[in-house]
Amino acid sequence: MHRVVLETFPAGDPRGSRPAEEFARARRDEGTPAEVVMDLESDVFLVVVVPQQSRDSAS
Repeated sequence: MHRVVLETFPAGDPRGSRPAEEFARARRDEGTPAEVVMDLESDVFLVVVVPQQSRDSAS
């Protein structure tokens, strides 16, 4: 699965994942299907977009 990273946020932030969640919510409000995932290896929260596949290409 290919994901596009929009932004990264350090996991050590005193507010935790909240800045990443706020950024993702703002992107969703704009119509971008953004979600937050944790990259354990680099210890960051990633705001990503998973490209949507059309039904024609899935069959």
